[in-house]
Amino acid sequence: MRSSRKPRVADAVAVLVAAVVAFPLYWMVLSAFKPEGELLSTDPRPWTFAPTLDGFRRVFTVEGLGGYFVNSLVVAVAVVLLSVLLSFLAAVALTRFRFRGRTVLLVMVLVAQMVPVEALTIPLFFLMRQVGDVAPAFGLNHLGSLVLVHLAFSLPLAIWVLRGFVAAVPEELQEAATLDGAGRARFVWQVLFPLVAPGLVATSVLSFIHAWNDFLFAKTFIISATENQTLPMAILVFFTPEGNDWGAIMAGSTLMTIPVLVFFVLVQRKLVAGLAGAVKG
Repeated sequence: MRSSRKPRVADAVAVLVAAVVAFPLYWMVLSAFKPEGELLSTDPRPWTFAPTLDGFRRVFTVEGLGGYFVNSLVVAVAVVLLSVLLSFLAAVALTRFRFRGRTVLLVMVLVAQMVPVEALTIPLFFLMRQVGDVAPAFGLNHLGSLVLVHLAFSLPLAIWVLRGFVAAVPEELQEAATLDGAGRARFVWQVLFPLVAPGLVATSVLSFIHAWNDFLFAKTFIISATENQTLPMAILVFFTPEGNDWGAIMAGSTLMTIPVLVFFVLVQRKLVAGLAGAVKG
């Protein structure tokens, strides 16, 4: 009897945790469809009998909304592609090669994940200003600055995760490929790369979410170039001294989650395998 109760308790706990995690998302979507009177009511209810699209209409009236969306997509896709490529090559180097300082480098990669983003915002601002003097495309008021910063924060975790996937591939496989006439580069791209694809998908999802949802760096680095602002900045216009338009804010936030959900659906199978492999690693 006791053994049969344990799965039931575990399932109940899992359902409870899922409900707690999903409730803020439910409230966001619900608030996006609520009329203004219900949003400002002192007696909030977890339902509405008079859904409205007024919040979404106000979001679509924001000037330059399409450009904001394209900018966010460009930054997120660039970060994903670069982080996947660089983290894979770094993971291969740290796993398959023996060189002086390898352990120190691994520790530095791990420590880099522990530094709070807020603590580095001001130093990065001055760094990007100096980078702009040498390479304007990566300086302040340019999307390149956002790509560089998000790439720097995405790489440590991606390298650490992919290192476990690369280490799980037996070295005998590389020896067999060498006997078949495959060089090191061919083995890495034609054999190793497909085998660690689940890990690449898992890290790409994390990188995409980090870049897509960013507000801090977009607000800090894109100062006056409104044509280079990203999607979270479009929602900022609904925060005013006279009062916040919560219906439009929640509608805009709901719209922002759609590309993330689409990305999840497209890579769902690989993502589950990737997370499972990361846990085993």
